[in-house]
Amino acid sequence: MTTWLPVPPITALLLFLASAVGVTSDSVTASAQSAPPTDADTDPPEVQLGERLFLETRFAQFFFANSDGDVNGPLTEGDPVMSELQTTGAPLPGPFAGQSMNCRQCHLVDELKDISPFDVRTYADFARRSPIPGLESDSQTTTPRNAPPLVNASLARDVPAVFHFDGEFSTIEGLVIGTFTGRNFGWQPTQVATATAHIASVIRGDDGNNDLAQSFSSPGVPYRVLFLGTDPSIPPQLLIPVQYRIDVATATDDQVLSAVAAVVRAYVDSLRFSTDDTGQYNGSPYDAFLIKNDLPRSPDPGETNLAYSQRLLGLINGLAKPKFVYPSSGAFELHDQKFKFGPDELAGLKIFFSQPHVNSASLLALNRSRNPLTRGFGNCVACHTPPNFTDFRFHNTGASQVEYDMIFGSGAFAALDIPGLATRNGHFDSFLPPSPAHPNATGRFRSAASRANPGYTDLGVWNIFANPDTPNPQASLTTILCGLFNLNGAACTPGVVLPLSVSYFKTPSLRDLGQSSPYLHTGAFDSFVDVLQFYITTSGLARKSLLFHGSPELVSVIIDADDIPALDAFLQALNEDYD
Repeated sequence: MTTWLPVPPITALLLFLASAVGVTSDSVTASAQSAPPTDADTDPPEVQLGERLFLETRFAQFFFANSDGDVNGPLTEGDPVMSELQTTGAPLPGPFAGQSMNCRQCHLVDELKDISPFDVRTYADFARRSPIPGLESDSQTTTPRNAPPLVNASLARDVPAVFHFDGEFSTIEGLVIGTFTGRNFGWQPTQVATATAHIASVIRGDDGNNDLAQSFSSPGVPYRVLFLGTDPSIPPQLLIPVQYRIDVATATDDQVLSAVAAVVRAYVDSLRFSTDDTGQYNGSPYDAFLIKNDLPRSPDPGETNLAYSQRLLGLINGLAKPKFVYPSSGAFELHDQKFKFGPDELAGLKIFFSQPHVNSASLLALNRSRNPLTRGFGNCVACHTPPNFTDFRFHNTGASQVEYDMIFGSGAFAALDIPGLATRNGHFDSFLPPSPAHPNATGRFRSAASRANPGYTDLGVWNIFANPDTPNPQASLTTILCGLFNLNGAACTPGVVLPLSVSYFKTPSLRDLGQSSPYLHTGAFDSFVDVLQFYITTSGLARKSLLFHGSPELVSVIIDADDIPALDAFLQALNEDYD
């Protein structure tokens, strides 16, 4: 199985990339900042139960194998993977040391806040690839990708919902079930039934006496009592609505697991960035700037997000005297930066929102030769459309190619022998990720690139689209991908779409990026500046037709090093105090 090599120092990486394409190097109210944290007992009961299950450490294979059948007994020693949190630097203390895997280990929030207020996360972790339990049966020690943030993950969107970087799941419930019974929790593909039975046994047998249960109420309430929802001793704040109730004593194991997934979904749905009473964002300096200048914070009814972005840009360009947000207005508690939106941030906004009329880097070079203050065309809104700063679609920005070519040389990724639909599905074990039906599959194209495994890399949604072992997201993926590739009717066939989907990954939101580093699905970059330099390089590759199946939007990213400071300032202005 795949291992991964540490990402090289950023300086070396940027030098390599550059050589590939010849690149040279007044007052704001409190409501405009993030809302105060919500006390747990004010959350709806199903959200509280979902959070408890999100934190639960007894669902993992390690607990199953080491608890001697006692779901309430302590482990004599914990899973080693829980001892520390892996980061891009030195390891940090593991908040769940001595226990086994849970969701929160990779989707952290405020566990390390007492150590440093700047170590709060938006339900993400600190590692380039998230560590997972080690098993004797395989050599995997990390997931193939960086853990995506969960805040805003289940927002409504204008395309069908899919989840994970590659769209593997069509519902949050499916994602929860796949995680609880999958490799991230230490279970092999052949152990889904065992994992399901074990999780159901924890729910049925939990006595409510552990620290986790008692952190939600004192005394703690067993899961079976909470799910049944009829015991008069249940605290009112924990009495879940009828639609979430189930008698776990008579329900099947699968029904119990589905009930668990439903309340975890309710919890994930509650994870949102700060909004006001109208549902519009109000937590970041960017939002405060829009409020202060009486600018629209969301599209009009029937207006697309992209059209809104260009209307907003026009309104901003028409401001004779923009009202800026100054640090005296307020302060961040969880970011090491000033709460401000001034001329630098405004310049970055204009680059970010600008789309060129001519797809040529020479246009920018010509304009800058005449006027060094000429702005670039970021075209960032083509994929990161406001107000959510994501289009919820898939794009190939070149991340997989850059990682692979850094190891095997320029052009190595484009030379990979990537099979077509018939060959891929006809030789499942050779090319696709493991599944219950194909437990011995190599996962060759859903792996982190490493020198130890030539030919192994991550092709994103290519692994999931038209994959017979992942039927649930297929209709959604077909709609999204055929829309991206402008394929209609009979032209939209799996055989046509699959080769176009190579290295396409779902667009992340850019809100509060400061609490979710490192960046990209590869976890390759530690700062906004690094990512911006990456885009300068990959857009250059795209214009030279050297980016294998790169997204067409990249060709119109026409920026250079002079644009980075302003863009960096704007991206920082999308941060907020999420806690």
